[in-house]
Formats: sequence, C-alpha cells, structure tokens
Amino acid sequence: MSTQDIIKMMKQEVGKAAADLVKSNSIVGLGTGSTTAYAIEYIGKRLKSGNLKNIVGIPTSFQAEVLSKQYSIPLTTLDAINHIDIAIDGADEVDMQKNLIKGGGAAHTREKVVDYLANQFIVVVDAGKLVTKLGSVFAVPVEVIPMALTPVINSIKQLGGKPELRMGLRKAGPVVTDQGNLVIDAKFNDIPNPANLEKVLNNIPGVLENGIFVNCADIILIGEVQDGKSIVREM
Repeated sequence: MSTQDIIKMMKQEVGKAAADLVKSNSIVGLGTGSTTAYAIEYIGKRLKSGNLKNIVGIPTSFQAEVLSKQYSIPLTTLDAINHIDIAIDGADEVDMQKNLIKGGGAAHTREKVVDYLANQFIVVVDAGKLVTKLGSVFAVPVEVIPMALTPVINSIKQLGGKPELRMGLRKAGPVVTDQGNLVIDAKFNDIPNPANLEKVLNNIPGVLENGIFVNCADIILIGEVQDGKSIVREM
C-alpha cells in the first residue's frame, strides 16, 4: 500500500469516527477540508442506511454545501435554528491546549461562527497537524475586505508578523473567500498568547476574522499510522 493510500485510509477512519458521534434528531455543523469531507460522506451513509434519522446540517463553506447535497444530507441556515448540537471540522495546527489554527481552505470565518455555536465541537486531524507551539508551522489566515488590504498588511507588520496575500492555485490572482474577501497569511515567529493575538488581529479595521480558534475544541480525533495500520486516538 502506498503512502498516499495509507494517508487516505487514515483520513477516512478519522472522518468515520467523527460521523459515529452524531446522534439522531440533531443539528450538525459541517466543516471544510479533506478529512471533514469523509465525515460528511459517512453521515450521509448513516442517513441512507437508516442508522441515523432526522439530521439537518449547517455547512461552513460552498464545498461543504456541495458535498452535503451529494450525500443527501438536508441543510438549513443559522436563521432557522437556535442551536447546533455538534460540529465536525478539521484544523491546520493543534497545540496541546487544544488551540487551533484553521483557514487553509479560506473558510475560517464561517467555520468560526458555526464551531463556536456548537454544544460540542469535534476536530478531525492527522498526527502531522499536532504542534507543541501554535504557529510553528502554519501562518495565521486573516480574512480582510479588499479595500483595507494595504493598511491591514502594514498593521500586521507592526505586530511582528510577516503578511503575504494568498494567491490562487490554477487561477490568476488572489484567493477570494465565499464572502468575496481576500486572505492574508500572517506568519508569526512566536505566538505566546493565542487568545490575545486573536483579539488584536480582529481589532484591526478591515479584518473580518482570523484563523486562531481558542477555548473552542472539545474533542480532537487524531489519525495515526502504526505498523502500517491506521488508528484513531482522542485528545
């Protein structure tokens, strides 16, 4: 089995483990990314088999919406509900205090709205996403309204960050979010206080939201490969 196959199997196992935590008669936040995509697929399979009943989903992105429809998961909006029972989402980095950096898929603003509203937030990652210090590998994604791009870049530099406008892959020009905004990836050499940096970044005029998630994750499901087999452990 190739490395790619093992990684795919590991993501499937983690997605399935998260989908198994969803109960009937619940409102589910449906996250964005490759591992969460498997969770959406397995929720759909549980619904189809009758193992799961009366579920409605709140998608965090256009990707999650398309996948949910593909797997026949009924969707609703935040206007129509007053709570979310469980949310399942990925992360780009997870530290030992369960702080996260999210936004590799540029969906962190909608993800933050949904994930913080959820009574229980399940994070699905592979072991490679675990870090001892937040920001050690991944830059902090910052969603910014287009007119404020230059002032926000200058403000991030003043905070000691190295800002870079995220450019599209196989697309000329920058990445545009589902809200029609731009993403600045801000690399910080050290984030001693993630909660403080989250607030400071969000207080810059023109910033909509950033990818630091603190005091939010309840369960981290981690996929690992041991002796050529994929296992899932909980943090």
